[in-house]
Amino acid sequence: MRTTYLGAALVTAAALTLTACGGSGGGDGDKAEQAAEVSGGNTKPGHAIVLDRPKAKPDLVLTDTDGKKYDLVKETKGRPTLVYFGYTYCPDVCSLVMSNIGIAEKKLPKAERDKLQVVFVTTDPARDTPKRMRSWLDGQGGKDFVGLTGDFDTIQAAARPLGILVEKPKKEKDGSITVNHGAEVVGFSPKDDKNHWIYTTETTADQYAKDLPKLVKGQNP
Repeated sequence: MRTTYLGAALVTAAALTLTACGGSGGGDGDKAEQAAEVSGGNTKPGHAIVLDRPKAKPDLVLTDTDGKKYDLVKETKGRPTLVYFGYTYCPDVCSLVMSNIGIAEKKLPKAERDKLQVVFVTTDPARDTPKRMRSWLDGQGGKDFVGLTGDFDTIQAAARPLGILVEKPKKEKDGSITVNHGAEVVGFSPKDDKNHWIYTTETTADQYAKDLPKLVKGQNP
């Protein structure tokens, strides 16, 4: 499988480069440009981007890795939540992001780990079955991570208001599958269930470990 990286987000007057992974071609760079306003937060590579106009969690109901209905708004209400849109066949970026979060989460005290919700939403639902996602997430160190799959249009509609690029998987002539998607991690505060923070693929496990204790409390890192 080949990989391409797409996208840029406009952060006030400055441009912040965001990443996406997938197969060859099939991506439209213009579609990846989303407006995001920050409130003077740290925009150094890997650090949290603090949004000036946070939005509520999307109304998203999908199927989890136990084959049960999962209502994102209901299940994560009042809990610190990280949401990532990706896919298990991703050759590099998705596993890097999820494993970094998994490493950082393990450094939290148990009480804080129990509060934190990490949700992985597949952008390749035709191939990402609940069983496959469970095995893959466990392999990234996320045995308590939630994996969701379901109707592609529903997934795409949920990602759009968050500024996350998600394009329908495309089969290429050589048989490979192109899956283009934004690779940002969106952080929702337990105080108001809105997306106050964004992390990029440059965020390391150490940076997540530093920030998570604050996110759990609903504080800006």
